[in-house]
Amino acid sequence: MRDRLLAICFALALTAPAAAADPEPVAGSGGMVVSAHDLASQVGAEILRGSGNAVDAAVAVGYALAVVYPQAGNIGGGGFMTLRLADGRATFIDFREKAPLAATATLFQDAAGKVVPGRSTESWLGVGVPGTVLGLETARTRYGTMSRAALMAPAIRLAREGYVFGQGDAGIMALEGDKLARDPEARRIFLPHGRPPARGERLVQKDLAATLSLIAAKGPDAFYRGPIGAAIAAASARGGGIITREDLARYKVRELKPIECDYRGYHVISAPPPSSGGVSICEALNILSGYDLGAMGFHSADEVHVLVETLRRVYVDRNNKLGDPDFVANPTAELLDPAYAARLRAGIDPARATPSSRLGPPVPAPEGHSTTQYDVLDADGNAVSVTYTLNDWFGIHRVAPGTGIVMNNEMDDFTSKPGAPNMFGLVQGAANAVGPGKTPLSSMSPTIVTRDGKVALIIGSPGGSRIITITLEAIINMVDHGMDVQQAINAPRIHEQWLPDVVSLEPFALSPDTRALLERRGHKFSDEENWGIAEGISVGAPRFTPGPRTGAGFLAVGGAIAPGATMFGAHDARGTGGSAVAVH
Repeated sequence: MRDRLLAICFALALTAPAAAADPEPVAGSGGMVVSAHDLASQVGAEILRGSGNAVDAAVAVGYALAVVYPQAGNIGGGGFMTLRLADGRATFIDFREKAPLAATATLFQDAAGKVVPGRSTESWLGVGVPGTVLGLETARTRYGTMSRAALMAPAIRLAREGYVFGQGDAGIMALEGDKLARDPEARRIFLPHGRPPARGERLVQKDLAATLSLIAAKGPDAFYRGPIGAAIAAASARGGGIITREDLARYKVRELKPIECDYRGYHVISAPPPSSGGVSICEALNILSGYDLGAMGFHSADEVHVLVETLRRVYVDRNNKLGDPDFVANPTAELLDPAYAARLRAGIDPARATPSSRLGPPVPAPEGHSTTQYDVLDADGNAVSVTYTLNDWFGIHRVAPGTGIVMNNEMDDFTSKPGAPNMFGLVQGAANAVGPGKTPLSSMSPTIVTRDGKVALIIGSPGGSRIITITLEAIINMVDHGMDVQQAINAPRIHEQWLPDVVSLEPFALSPDTRALLERRGHKFSDEENWGIAEGISVGAPRFTPGPRTGAGFLAVGGAIAPGATMFGAHDARGTGGSAVAVH
């Protein structure tokens, strides 16, 4: 929904990505940063040009995005970081928001048990305990090399001195201006002249600069146990929310083992629960490994049929079996078992679509599109993929007074009531019910793919429940269809998530003939505007060697390759203002 409106506002005009020539990926050899805002990408590249590694750059980019991409970049939200270090270690940092201790399973229902519209998305009750500050600091202290003050200095400068709006900045602010105007603090900061800033005007965020300066000097305690947290708790109480200073003081980051699987000679490293992303991507790849997608052809009737039928089954499991691992016994081993994939594959009729009503529980049990993704690779081979979010654009569209911090509405990612869809249409089960101290299930899927022990691809995207399919399709496009990383990201997308029983299509995703063939097989389609803003880095060459049975090696083909280039960055053409920045 949000991505559709943003696509219209920004006039992205990915009108015919399959027919138009995609630009070559940005080439480099000394490092690469790709993010949704050029200023943040430049900040990360400057860290890599100095003494910093990929983790240092990722921390700096995260704070910079909180300033220049306030609709999704944040310190008032949370997210995930997947790391694959130069020595071969892989790990995952979960800094997702958590439910306050006063949260209950019926928090968003009225006395009659009906979900109250807006309670989880537009009020302080929708705010989860933020994790970004502690998450970035955890990554820095465990895997970075530079001081917190040095990494935060660029963000502080951008907040204090301001930055000049581009068209993308002005577009999102105009889109969200009416909602921001409802909150006095948000209105004061983001509508300084009584209207959203226009292209070429400067946005200064002095309160946020002071907040960031305090964190730089005092560390996470300033946020979780000090004056910043106190201001957030006070604002929550005044607004009818339930976040307390105790909730903030108790917040902890988890470092977890990533989800890993193999696909046609490539090794996939992705997000574990409380993300559903890694499990869903690997479950899908396991099923699809039984088909020769390359021979079928990109978005042919046969390929789309098996992809949709795979996704239909994967999302049944995603929506009903997964949740916070501290509260739910996730059946990860079963879902990733090749034998389980074979059973699901055997149930796919090659000639007919399966009605979603035939799958899943008799009474079935969306997450924010407005997230942001960024990727970093350094010269030593350290790779970082980060997805973090406020959920909706600008979260609840409220700012804790005196802090400059935009607050999330991540509580909407819980199951407000089993069987009732969330803001993105996901129909989920009791495993993801609201609970005190619990982390809501996510689709965020920061992913790293390796080949022969070396990083081959860093990929991820915003898009709510569609993050999984965006990331999955990018991998398939490269491994099975031989696209370079820019083509793989720009290619038109399809999406199916079990319920509603409809296949969403971006413009030009299917030819009329292909669509007619699929409709005769029983598939139902919904035409939509473009969604997601993926970011990717391929390593070794812009594209993988086509060859669905072997997935062997790399092949540098298509366009002029910069001499000595070993890494290739791609920012999604659906998003204005972002960039891939190379270090040479």
